[in-house]
Amino acid sequence: MSRRSLVKISLGAIAASVLALGFGCASNATPPPAKPAAPAVSKPVVTAPVTPPPLVVLPPAEKLPPVMLGIDVLEADKFAAIAGKKIGLLTHPAGLNRRGENTIDVIRRAPNARLVALFAPEHGLWGLDKAGDNFADTVDKRTGLPVYSLHGKTRKPTKEMLKGLDALVIDLQDIGARSYTFISCLRYTMEACFENGVEVIVLDRPNPLGGLKVDGPPLDAEFVSYVGAFRVPYVHGLTMGELARMAKSAPNVLAVTDKVRAKGRLTVVPMRGWNRAMRWPDTGLKWIATSPYVQDYAAVVGYAMVGLGTEVGDFKSGIGINHPFRSISYPKKTPDEIIKELEQYRIPGIKLLKAQGIARDGKIITGVYVEVADYNAWRPTELSFYMMKTAAKWNPLNPFILPAGDKTSMYNKVIGSAAWAAAIRRDGGRVDVAPFIQNWAERAKVYQEQSRKYWLYQ
Repeated sequence: MSRRSLVKISLGAIAASVLALGFGCASNATPPPAKPAAPAVSKPVVTAPVTPPPLVVLPPAEKLPPVMLGIDVLEADKFAAIAGKKIGLLTHPAGLNRRGENTIDVIRRAPNARLVALFAPEHGLWGLDKAGDNFADTVDKRTGLPVYSLHGKTRKPTKEMLKGLDALVIDLQDIGARSYTFISCLRYTMEACFENGVEVIVLDRPNPLGGLKVDGPPLDAEFVSYVGAFRVPYVHGLTMGELARMAKSAPNVLAVTDKVRAKGRLTVVPMRGWNRAMRWPDTGLKWIATSPYVQDYAAVVGYAMVGLGTEVGDFKSGIGINHPFRSISYPKKTPDEIIKELEQYRIPGIKLLKAQGIARDGKIITGVYVEVADYNAWRPTELSFYMMKTAAKWNPLNPFILPAGDKTSMYNKVIGSAAWAAAIRRDGGRVDVAPFIQNWAERAKVYQEQSRKYWLYQ
């Protein structure tokens, strides 16, 4: 297929919404079709705001995926890590074992432990809340358990929420990008548990981009926030369990004293059968949407690749309602013009292809689909920075000269680099991207070597 070939898609297939994870990485994406919103309720309540989705049933035992997730290992080890404990569980719809059973149900049948509370990250326990939206505490209709919101009045479990718990189990599927808030939720939850004498138990899951891919700007200290809770490169190359080990062991990751951190109890239940070279398709596991716009592995790959490039400026993610995070468009520019402009930078590992999508009014439209042609050569975030350069070149007002405010603050927090922000404000479409890419690549190598001490897998 040539670079100008048209990618054929099923025009009847409607991509589910783009994630924007509270930080607005999809703020320039075409809004998805509306979903019924869960009503906000305050405690106490007796019904859940939404009906849980049906469980996904995977093949029988002889055809199970080769990778055992942390929840699978916990059960195989006869629930030893939670034996005799009153448990809280922080999870979401992707919290399933390799058979497709919800972690909630698996832990509820543990013979010598008691699940007494549920905790929900951004998008809610069942993943139906919009990016960035706050939601209230509620009660889970299916289990009758209280559900404490960690994306409502607080991002951090309170002392009252943790009262009576021996341990809080965390089972969240990350996508390997720093601004995806599930890793921030992990950090804040660890802080609260350590401060209140509650053990943290992390059930580990794969980094879908693999454990060897590290890329993008490291996070400057001044930009640490809920969309950047770890000072790591944008594509960090660690699993949730490994990030938890870093937070426990390294100073100045958690916002607690060294004494509290030293006393904090962390248990990571590692996977079996996973290694760092494995990307999600290698695991044999079914991808379950982690947020409304990350419905499949293609969107996971695209999130790190074009999300930053749509944060400010006129580039949009998706072609109408199709291909969230895997395709881009720009007002009054044809796909051929976009491809010609971006191809001159010879960005390694990718191909830019014309593709079709469907507008919200039902019309067929075209845009540019980004294909990863060489995964090893691919630097996930590089395209986004050339998109920013192009957006500044095509807009004579330079959209990156932003007045002080929420949009400027969010852009800085997500990108994480004061040097880059200053350069594109100053130079606009003339900004030299290459030195930044080179600098970040060199720093990524240092980071990878330093982070090896937290690895659970080779």
